[in-house]
Amino acid sequence: MNDWGYAQGHPSEELARLHWFSMMKKTQAGGEVEFRITVKEYATPKDGALVFFAQADKQTNQGVAAYTPCGWGKTLLGALQECVREINRFPYQEEDSQAAGA
Repeated sequence: MNDWGYAQGHPSEELARLHWFSMMKKTQAGGEVEFRITVKEYATPKDGALVFFAQADKQTNQGVAAYTPCGWGKTLLGALQECVREINRFPYQEEDSQAAGA
């Protein structure tokens, strides 16, 4: 644990350091959309083996069953890679396309 973890008074506080990343994804309409990924590095994770949790700021697969891409990992790289794979797993539909179909 890094020294910042000592600021946590009790494990129930779930203190985490945040890391931010960004990636571009092609949309079904041929455009691009930016996904921002936040990775939380927990001082004392609930599951001691999985310290890092990554989550995207947008959902994919909105037309069928909206899904928020995320990923867990023992390392920052592992959680980030899993989240990126999940972003690429389903299509992203632009808001204009959704409004036209409604």
